[in-house]
Amino acid sequence: MEQFSINGLEQLIARLMDLGVVFGMKVLAALAVFVLGRWVAIFLRNFLEKSMRRTKVDETLITFTTNLTYIALFAFVVIAALAQLGIQTTSFIALLGAAGLAIGLALQGSLANFAAGVLMILFRPFKVDDYIEGGGTAGTVREIQIFNTILLTPDNKTVIVPNATMTGDKIVNYATQGTRRVDMVFGIAYDSDIDKAKGILWDLLKNDSRILPAPEPVIAVLELADSSVNIACRPWVNAGDYWTFYFDMTESVKKQFDANGISIPFPQRDVHMYQQKVA
Repeated sequence: MEQFSINGLEQLIARLMDLGVVFGMKVLAALAVFVLGRWVAIFLRNFLEKSMRRTKVDETLITFTTNLTYIALFAFVVIAALAQLGIQTTSFIALLGAAGLAIGLALQGSLANFAAGVLMILFRPFKVDDYIEGGGTAGTVREIQIFNTILLTPDNKTVIVPNATMTGDKIVNYATQGTRRVDMVFGIAYDSDIDKAKGILWDLLKNDSRILPAPEPVIAVLELADSSVNIACRPWVNAGDYWTFYFDMTESVKKQFDANGISIPFPQRDVHMYQQKVA
C-alpha cells in the first residue's frame, strides 16, 4: 500500500512537471509573441510617422493615424499571445467586433465628422489663416481639427463648425488666389454727367497704390435703374487690402461726387393732398 502511494505520488509529480514544462513553453511562446509583436507595432508606428512627416501631412492627422495604427496592432498582438496560451480567442474577436459595431452606431455623427476631417486634411480645400465661407458662416481659419474646424469671424467671435457640416456644402476660399476683384456700384441721378462721374472714378483708382495694374479695372454703365444710372466699378486688389480699399473708396466717391456736383439719388415719395369740399 505504501509502495502504491509512493508510485502514485511520483506519477503525479511527473505529470505536474510535464504539464509545467508544456505550460511553461506556452508562456514563453506567449511572452515571445507579445514582446516581438509589441516591438513590431512600435516600429511600424514610427515608420508610418516618419513617412507621413516626409510627405508633409498635417500634424493632427499624423498623431491620430499613428496612434490608431498602434492600438490596432497592439490588440492583434495581445490576441495572438493569448492564442499561444491555448485560450480560445474567437469569443474575444467576436466581442471586439460587437463592441466596434455598437460604438460605430452610437458615434455616427462623430465618425462622419472624422471622415470629413481626414478628407479636408488630405485634399486641403483651405488652410490655417485662410478667409473662407463654409458651414453657414464666414471667418478666418484658426485650426483644423479631426472633428471640427475653428473659425474666427471678423467681429472676433470663435465659431466651431463640425467638419461634416463644412464639407456638406460649398466652401468659398478667398485666399487661394492672392488677389480679389472689388465689385462696387455707384448710382447717379439721370441729370448728372455720366462721363464726369466715370472720370472721377478713374482718377480715384489711378491715385490709389493698392490698385493692381493687371487685370485692368473696369468702369462702365451697369444699368438704367428706376431712379438712378448705376455705374459699375471693378478694380483688382490684393486679398488683404479688400476691405480697407472698399471702405476708403466708398467714402472718397461720396466726397468727390459732392464736390463736383454729381448727385446720388435716394428713394423718395411725393404725396399729393386734395381738398374736398363738403356741402
